[in-house]
Amino acid sequence: MSVTDRLAEIVGQAYVSTDPDVLAGRSVDHTGRYRGRAGALVRPGSADEVAAVLGVCREAGAYVTVQGGRTSLVAGTVPEHDDVLLSTERLREIGDVDAAERRISVGAGVTLAQVQHAATEAGLVFGVDLAARDTATVGGMASTNAGGLRTVRYGNMGEQVIGLDVALPDGSVVHRHSRVRMDNTGYDLASLFVGAEGTLGVITALDLRLHPTPSHRATAVCGFADLDALVAAGRLFRDLDGIAALELIDARASMLTAEHAGVPAPVEGAWQLLVELAGDTDQTERLADAFEGVELCGEPAVGVDVGAQQRLWQVREAVAEVLGVYGPPLKFDVSLPLSAIPRFADDAAALVAEHAADAIPVLFGHIGEGNLHLNLVRCALDGDREHALYAAMMDLIAGHGGNVSSEHGVGTRKRDYVGMSRTDADIAAMRTVKAAFDPTGFLNPAVLFGA
Repeated sequence: MSVTDRLAEIVGQAYVSTDPDVLAGRSVDHTGRYRGRAGALVRPGSADEVAAVLGVCREAGAYVTVQGGRTSLVAGTVPEHDDVLLSTERLREIGDVDAAERRISVGAGVTLAQVQHAATEAGLVFGVDLAARDTATVGGMASTNAGGLRTVRYGNMGEQVIGLDVALPDGSVVHRHSRVRMDNTGYDLASLFVGAEGTLGVITALDLRLHPTPSHRATAVCGFADLDALVAAGRLFRDLDGIAALELIDARASMLTAEHAGVPAPVEGAWQLLVELAGDTDQTERLADAFEGVELCGEPAVGVDVGAQQRLWQVREAVAEVLGVYGPPLKFDVSLPLSAIPRFADDAAALVAEHAADAIPVLFGHIGEGNLHLNLVRCALDGDREHALYAAMMDLIAGHGGNVSSEHGVGTRKRDYVGMSRTDADIAAMRTVKAAFDPTGFLNPAVLFGA
């Protein structure tokens, strides 16, 4: 019996496909820039089915690539070995919100937007927010330890995960749940799988922490003539009590959003900073006081009511909509010390001009954590030329004391550069953990280490 026949016995024939068109559509990354190849698609409907699929694939020597919402920006869901694509999209159960304990249990295939909606209906808030909220699944977000727009207040995805179910490569299932807030019994297995990018097991369900909804918000976008002044302001704002968001946007991004999304910047300046404070009392005066002594380029645009706040947030969120207007952008997700950001921005622009003169570097991101997204719009490089630019940019990031991977993970695009941010001993220890869970290396083989 073939592998696909055995998979069909587990999940049902309707949930296994070998159709070339289906597989081609599932073997391209979110940007459309990178393509792979797959031999079959399987969509299990439960943790036990996921485990059984892994058992069959392991026994047959078939590689498996795990897919959720397929919003990875480092080609983390692109197969390289005629893999079996294991989709978590049918794991969509949403439990009732426990308002007293502020938690919810959901399947790995539930989207971020669905979790946010459930939390809002209960008068609570989920701590992670992304532009891809309608597509990104919480299983994938946990696998990459995603950050996003609210990280400065609530932390990354790992801070929201308080329990999970994981199907292991050997075909067993780990259920790690606890109803108590403090559970220090044995190894912290949940944290081991968060950020592992699916290399150690397949997350099938999660218990997620929810938070009280602040009753007051105050939002502002302010302009700066130079990046040094913005970074100084960012260092001040990130330490404020009640900081809820701190987002950098450069003028090139603003021009793109104005031209292609009809969302112009509300302030002047080569750089813009979106600041939001949240709390149980009116934050407007505190926000105004925080601007005292900051080197602004003109007056900030302030939103106190919900409508005005949403209009200001459009400036930041529209960036994601327009990045592909000139074709698939070349993306770099980096983490840098705040003090290094201005010099990195200059050096990165010079490096891009050297390798791709027609490309437009667009810089934006979460300045509170030094987590920035550098996107090269109108970058037509491919093959060796793209690889040369990518390698040079990774070297530049490391040279500025940064980390080559931040909230997007390593995926396949950055696996050759892990050694720039981790020592040989670190990498050896990670490989030891990988070998303990997956000795044959069949699960997500292209991610993090490569086959």
